[in-house]
Amino acid sequence: MRTSHRRPVAIAMMITITLLAGTAPAAAFGFYDPPSSLAGARPGDVLRHEPSRFFLDPARLVAAPASAQRIMYRSTDTHGDPVAVTGTVLTPSAPWSGAGPRPVVGYAPGTQGMGDQCAPSKALAAGNEYEGPFIAGLLARGYGVVVTDYEGLGMPGLHTYVNRKAEGYALLDAVRAAQRLPADGLPGDGPVAIAGYSQGGGASAAAAELQPAYAPELDLKGAYAGAPPADLAAVAKNLDGHYAAAFLLFAVASMNYAYPDLDVPALLNDRGKQAAKQVETECTGDGLIAHAFTRTADLTKDGRPITAYLGQEPFASVVAEQLIGSIKPTVPVLVAHSAADDIVPYGQGREMARSWCSLGATVQFDTLPVPTHVGGAVNAYPLAFSWLEGRFHGAKAPDNCAQLAE
Repeated sequence: MRTSHRRPVAIAMMITITLLAGTAPAAAFGFYDPPSSLAGARPGDVLRHEPSRFFLDPARLVAAPASAQRIMYRSTDTHGDPVAVTGTVLTPSAPWSGAGPRPVVGYAPGTQGMGDQCAPSKALAAGNEYEGPFIAGLLARGYGVVVTDYEGLGMPGLHTYVNRKAEGYALLDAVRAAQRLPADGLPGDGPVAIAGYSQGGGASAAAAELQPAYAPELDLKGAYAGAPPADLAAVAKNLDGHYAAAFLLFAVASMNYAYPDLDVPALLNDRGKQAAKQVETECTGDGLIAHAFTRTADLTKDGRPITAYLGQEPFASVVAEQLIGSIKPTVPVLVAHSAADDIVPYGQGREMARSWCSLGATVQFDTLPVPTHVGGAVNAYPLAFSWLEGRFHGAKAPDNCAQLAE
């Protein structure tokens, strides 16, 4: 049982993240209806686009200094099948002052939720995207930015939350789409970087591993992966009964959708089935409030927590398929993680970086000196900006793999 002195702190953190995350207003967008067929479309091909907006405040009084295009593009799902995904391409007002063509950053958002109303492209237009300040910082440096919605956010089907392949493919194909969209004025073959924190850190890390085989034509200069959920078993263990237990429920729903043979509903009692159905419609703030401190042992028929199943088949193979760190990225990588991260365990993020180092990758691993997952996100901003600037200006990438081996 959690002691009483810890609960107010946890509740305070829950409220903080809820305020940061917000909830985009639900709306019907005909734009998000996919075409009847994706036959003939290549990964990254733009299926449709329209002008959009990016506001930095919910009152929509402060517009980001960029033009925006909402896009739908062809990507690839977990099993290699074509899928339509949406996102937003942002072309900055600021000029690019470096040598060569303007760079493009593929940005992978952090946890948004599972409901279609939670799509980042909708939140950006509504002024509710909690990562808006970081994205605006990228634009201020003259970078083009494309923000993926990931598979299933805003679109039919369920969002493939923390699914390694689906998220990595969606991010890489978003960059391809930005390069192929004449309306955005971005170069078709210029330098590229990928970035993200939390869920987005995992997506960026996954994309860095997948890029050499999946999108080798991209001129990828590097990847920033903040607080990545690289080992879902470790993350699940930490989140069970946590104030952010909703994130575990999001992941369970995602995996059950992508791997229906898991048949998770068969394990659940009535309360569990109700929670599973509910999370499919929630954004981050809704989920944090509704499922705070939920113990998954209270949701299963046999009273065992979800984590007890993860070492058994078919769950073990699915969890193993999501592990990040076993494939060498061929570009430099920055990994930043708070040693006191209360949501995504520090140890598994460090192990991902150490594993990459053992494979011969160029890795800079920074331990952030501030507590909590949210604190780490803000503290990592200047590190990420400086590191990305170095990659786009041709500086030698830093590497502290020798320290990780100690």
